[in-house]
Amino acid sequence: MSVGAYKIIELVGTSDVSWEEAAKNAVETAGKSLRDLRIAEVKQLDMKIEGGKVAAYRVRLNLSFKYEVK
Repeated sequence: MSVGAYKIIELVGTSDVSWEEAAKNAVETAGKSLRDLRIAEVKQLDMKIEGGKVAAYRVRLNLSFKYEVK
């Protein structure tokens, strides 16, 4: 295991299809601006309900990434 420091942030991902896709969307979106992503830990699952039907799946997760040392 490499020595380093890691930052943990909380994200919410959404999807019209599934919780799995919502988590994937959150990680892939974060990956566009953050480097060296390490671990995503799902903390909470919920759904948006409209008219008695599921309108969206939401995933709250903690995502860690390594600080870059220069």
